Order: sequence, then C-alpha cells, then structure tokens
Amino acid sequence: MPPRCAAPLDGRPRWDAESFGYDSDVSAGQVLFTLANALSAVRLACVPACAWAILVGEAELAAGAFVLAVVTDMADGPVARRRGEASALGGLIDHGVDALFCITAIAALAANGLAPTILPILIAAAFLQYMADSRALAGRPLRASRLGRYNGIAYYALVGIPVVRDGLGLAWPVDALVVGLGWLLAATTAASMWNRLRARLGR
Repeated sequence: MPPRCAAPLDGRPRWDAESFGYDSDVSAGQVLFTLANALSAVRLACVPACAWAILVGEAELAAGAFVLAVVTDMADGPVARRRGEASALGGLIDHGVDALFCITAIAALAANGLAPTILPILIAAAFLQYMADSRALAGRPLRASRLGRYNGIAYYALVGIPVVRDGLGLAWPVDALVVGLGWLLAATTAASMWNRLRARLGR
C-alpha cells in the first residue's frame, strides 16, 4: 500500500504506522518488515564485520563488507519507492545505518592512523543534529542540506579508498592522501553543522 504523508501536529514522538507516513490501517509490522529495510539490515550486519576487518588487517573481508554495504545502500531506496514502501521510518533506518557504518569504519581507520580521530565524533554529532532538526522522532522525514548530502557520499569514499586499495593489493592512493581527505571532511562536517545551526537560529 503506498504511503501517504502524515506527521503528528504536537511534535511528540509517535511510533505507530500512521505517524511514519502510512494509513492508519497499516500495522507496525508492515512498516518495519519491508524488503528495503531488510537491505538496510544486511548493511547493519556489515558494520561490525567491516570495522573488525579494518582493525585486524583482513583487507579482503573489509573490502567485501564495504562493497556489500554500498550495494545495499544504493538498492534500498529504489526498492522502497518501487514497492510503495517508502516512509519516514524507512528513511530514518536507512540513514541511521549509513551513519553507523561510516562512524564505525572511520573510527577503525582512525585507530590505524588513516583518519582523524575527531572525524567519527563529528559525524555522530552531525547525524544527531540532522535528526533533531528534521524532527525525525516525531515522524517527519529527514531533511538533508546539500553539503550534508555531499559529506554523506564522501564518508563512504573515505572508507572505500583505503579498504578497496588494500583489498586489491594496490599501493595508491597513499595513506597521506587518505588522512588529508579525512581532515577535509572534518572541516566540511563542522561547516555543515554550523550552517544548519545558523539556519535554525535564523528561523
């Protein structure tokens, strides 16, 4: 059943199907247990696998988990729209798993000296701000800024560059370039948070 837009008027968190964009006769199970969310669950399983593989130097496992995460991330949105299962809850699950994957993988890279330690902390803070500003827990869809969308893509790129490089046994890009990209992303993440805060204060 195609979803309709719905959101609580009082701003209080609601976890029924209607508050996340479905008609009132749709059960919570129908909202949660969808093919698109199953793809997000596969990506969630990649979170510890990829982070652990990065930490211990299992390059091929890390690369495989990363590729699987990217494939499921690219697939879940189109699947949800094609099957009429798109909803605010599905978007929250999708973006939440993306954030968790990038935070843990980049934290593992940081532990190996391949990313700034501050970056996963900034990503976590930016995602919490993103949720709060979008009022996601009140059933509203997430609203990403242009810079935030670019950052989200770049986080995956930061993980993928060294992971795929090592999985393929390549020597380039060198570690210094990966670390440099990490610092650039730390700066753009902070800028995205500042822009969102300034826009909120200016409302």
